Parts: sequence; C-alpha cells; structure tokens
Amino acid sequence: MVDVAREAGVSHVTVSRVLNDHPSVRPETRARVEAAIDKLGYRPNSVARALKSRRSSTIGVVLAGTELYELPRVLRGVQSAAQRAGYWVNLASWQGGTTKDMTETLQRLTDQAVEAIAVIADRPMVVDALADVVTGVPITVIMSGNVPNPDLGFVELDQELGARLAVEHLLELGHRRIVHLTGALSTFDARARVEGWRAALKSAPAAQGELLEGDFTGNSGYRLASYLTRSTAELPTAIFAGNDQMAMGVLAAFADLGVKVPDDVSLVGFDDSAGTAYLVPALTTVRQDFVALGERSIEQVLRMMRGEPASCERIAPELVVRRSTAPPRPES
Repeated sequence: MVDVAREAGVSHVTVSRVLNDHPSVRPETRARVEAAIDKLGYRPNSVARALKSRRSSTIGVVLAGTELYELPRVLRGVQSAAQRAGYWVNLASWQGGTTKDMTETLQRLTDQAVEAIAVIADRPMVVDALADVVTGVPITVIMSGNVPNPDLGFVELDQELGARLAVEHLLELGHRRIVHLTGALSTFDARARVEGWRAALKSAPAAQGELLEGDFTGNSGYRLASYLTRSTAELPTAIFAGNDQMAMGVLAAFADLGVKVPDDVSLVGFDDSAGTAYLVPALTTVRQDFVALGERSIEQVLRMMRGEPASCERIAPELVVRRSTAPPRPES
C-alpha cells in the first residue's frame, strides 16, 4: 500500500479509502491511485484485513466423512448460496480422530476469521466429536442425524422417509418378500434407510424381509445379488438397494446369472444418480436434492449469524418410478 501511495503521490490513508470505495476521494485522485494499483499489480492482503476487522466474508466448510457420494452436488449448493449472500467458501477436511482433532480443525478455520462453519458429516463419530465443541462462530451440520449439542444446527435429507417411499411402492405393487441390501452401517444414511425399510414392512400384513449388509459400492451389490441367486431356493420378488451404485451392481450380477429385472425381481435404488434413467432397465430410485441440501445449510447458518437460534431441518425426498419395478409374477 505504501508503494502504491508513493507511485500515486498520495498518502496510504487515501489508498485505503480508494480500496474501500470511500466517497470522499476526488475522481482525479481515485484515477491516479487505480492507475498505480494496476501498474504495480497490488492486491490487498485479505487475511490481514480479516484478522484486523474479524470480518472475512468467508464461511468455513469441513468435509468430515468418507462415504459422501454426492459431495460435488452438495458443495455446488453450498457455493452458490454463499456467493449469493456475498461470502467465499474455505474448505477443510477431518477424516476421523478425537474431539481434540475436530476442535483443532475448526480452530484453524476460525484463526482465518471465518464467520461461520458448515460441517458435512456422514457418520455418528463426527457428531460425537462436535458434541462439546465451542468455537465462537455459528456451526451447522449437513447430512447428519440429530445433533445433541443444542448450539449446533443441522440440515439433512430425510433418509428414513425415502426408504419408506421405496418399500411402500414395492408393497403397493404386491411384493411381500423384499430384501434390503444395506449401505455401510457405520453411516447415518445406511442406518436411516434400514429403519425406513423396517417401518414400511411392519405396516404391511404378511410382508417379509431379509437384510444383507453391503457398503454402498457396486461391488457389494454384485456380490450380494450373486449370493442371493446361488444360496436360496427362491429369490425374493423385490430388492431395495442401499444406493444406486449397489443397484447397478445388482443389475450386472443378474445379467450375468440370467435373472431378469423386473420380470423375476423388481429393483429400487436410492439417490437418483446421474445415468440411472438410462440403465437397462431404467432404475426406479429415490431422488434427493443435494444442491438444495447445500443451499439450505448456508441459509441456516446465515440466520444463525444474524442471531437466530439453531434449528433442525429435514428435506423430503421424492420417489422416481421407472422400469425396474413391476408387480410380482403370479405364483403358479
């Protein structure tokens, strides 16, 4: 700034006023300062300014999970909502450890004067690590189950409702033997989808189910579908897969083993991932608005910055019916 002031023949205070668009600077003086800035390639030190003012116009985002399959769409929502509100996003990562490790991750962000923090969490250990955290800035948690710390907000997609929609669709078609291939049961999503599957089965007379544990990968879907085909005398009439990747693995296994979807077995996935409408057959699935999830998390933390209390928000999913589901064959 001193170099710019010397080049323009003004004081550094005048340079500061130009940078902050102060109305008291005369047009000809502003023009000289701006010309000097362009000539010298000067850029304000945003970190230093943030440390001085405690205003950085930045929101910190912590990626705290390994099963975040739709993370790009969540981050797109976070970025767009933050940008609309005039904020930048500063990313950090926490892949497990102690509460102290989480506190240090959050502290690194607050040391950079972030004004709020959003934590994208996929498993209970993240929430446990946040239980007693105190940072001095608002925090909201994305994609988690309920957070026991009343000072933290959370926004999640209603996974249990989504699973109920999927299983109720199969029940309405007439299926009564519905196997659930779970995702990684260490995560919120997989546990909630199991609960939704169970709740829907309990509501239907004579409905039966079996649960087989997977890990959200296409490989586990392939493995479990192969197991069902080779180890049981009679296949279930329907399968509810833990996510679309697992459903794709099921389709591949059944194609190799001569099982037809939906003629022999109906199949439902979860997430409405890119390309599922173009599988053969097109996959019935549960659509989740991950962009809206990111946007709503930022909207919530902005409200907290204005002094509003933390809140708990759930976003309802939507069932998308395609060709992978049909009524079961009549028993001969």
